Amino acid sequence: MSNNLPKVAWIGLGIMGSPMSENLIKAGYDVTGFTPGRDKRDRLAAAGGTAAGSVAEAVAGADVIITMVPASPQVEAVAYGPDGILENARSGALLIDMSSITPQTSVDLAKAAKDKGIRVLDAPVSGGEAGAVEAVLSIMVGGEQTDFDTARPLFEALGRTVVLCGPHGSGQTVKAANQLIVAVNIQACAEAVVFLERSGVDLKAALDVLNGGLAGSTVLTRKKDNFLQRDFKPGFRIDLHHKDMGIVTDAARTVGAALPVGAVVAQLVGSLRAQGDGGLDHSALLRAVERLSGAQL
Repeated sequence: MSNNLPKVAWIGLGIMGSPMSENLIKAGYDVTGFTPGRDKRDRLAAAGGTAAGSVAEAVAGADVIITMVPASPQVEAVAYGPDGILENARSGALLIDMSSITPQTSVDLAKAAKDKGIRVLDAPVSGGEAGAVEAVLSIMVGGEQTDFDTARPLFEALGRTVVLCGPHGSGQTVKAANQLIVAVNIQACAEAVVFLERSGVDLKAALDVLNGGLAGSTVLTRKKDNFLQRDFKPGFRIDLHHKDMGIVTDAARTVGAALPVGAVVAQLVGSLRAQGDGGLDHSALLRAVERLSGAQL
């Protein structure tokens, strides 16, 4: 293992965090990780990483700290307080938060970290579990150019499209727009699926030809099999997309941008969650359309 590469602490080893941290290990990085679940820490150790017993232990001596947790409250929980990142990371460390959170949380974190001599980038991702596993994520970054340049080699071990979008919080703003587009796209696909099936068309053939034209999309490519097989094992849970739709509708209201279709889809995501489907993949929006169409699920 090269001693020239920065020492990495990884906090959050979930559906996204586990394969992403493993891709850094494959790229030669020394990765120490912490997450509450013992089985996930064991998985990191089995992949060649080092399991830590706490956030404080994981970040001690790290050059780069990466967080990948569900939402703003979890970012704040691991960042602040006596056992958190800011109190235990060395001055000069680079903190990269790859969670999807509110832009304001990212701005506040960068400000608090600066007082400790810790640099921050917000760097949420798009591509879901498959993109994480295949290291082809799209990474949208907010922060300083110099810090982005420092982090670029790590980002390139995790994703294919890596772009600095502006100052702190910009990555999260672009991610919010991403989640708006994805949700509306999945909803449109789900409606098309029900329409096609009710019309007696060969669904697989229909989706193949649609995906070859202007209606084609990464969403349709990635989620086609979910629709065909009614396989809603979570790659990205409805619960998380519900959180993200809250972020984008709130941020849009703040800047005075109207999201008429986005607001409707946000309600559909929320209703699906209320019906007990929050733990399913977001392609399960198909279930909401089926229920509205009279199906008994």
